[in-house]
Amino acid sequence: MIARFLSGLGRVFAAAAIAAAASTAFAAAGKPLPPDSVYQLALPLTDQAGRTADWRGLRGKPRVVSMFYTSCQYICPLIVDSGKAIEHQLTAAERGRIGIVLISMDPARDTPAALRKVFDKRGLDANRWSLASPPPADVRSVAALLGIRYRRLADGEFNHTSALVLLDAEGRIVARTEQVGSKPDPAFVAAVRKAAAR
Repeated sequence: MIARFLSGLGRVFAAAAIAAAASTAFAAAGKPLPPDSVYQLALPLTDQAGRTADWRGLRGKPRVVSMFYTSCQYICPLIVDSGKAIEHQLTAAERGRIGIVLISMDPARDTPAALRKVFDKRGLDANRWSLASPPPADVRSVAALLGIRYRRLADGEFNHTSALVLLDAEGRIVARTEQVGSKPDPAFVAAVRKAAAR
């Protein structure tokens, strides 16, 4: 009887192992991106550590995304404040399931060193935050995808939309707010929590 039990247990483990292997193989093969995913755009990003990778590597985790530039003295620091304020509204477990990505609209000046300077000055957590620059030719494309308007001024500054966009794990836009600063938009925080729970 014990032998039959152990034999049955072995079959259960074998079936579980086969299922796990099939699941891993499926994940490795990768599902097609949804048609409305922003990750349909191939976009190399170079982050504050000088690493360059296509942003499709961000797939798999919800992300709060915005655009900024490091020399901005007014609105962009508030965008960073917004991300930090949203973090503070989340539990540790929720924070672990969310990423925050700020994409430069001024890649000519936002070198990895410039990005790193802001990253360190603001005390951002490398487990969640990434500040990154796209190639100059791609700035307008990514801004259009995120619904962020910008215009370069004669003095080198920018007029731009101040918005936070929440992407689900597949890169679909699921929420957006233009409320920036240390008091986060409650509806947006609720959407982030909901995304983190999935």
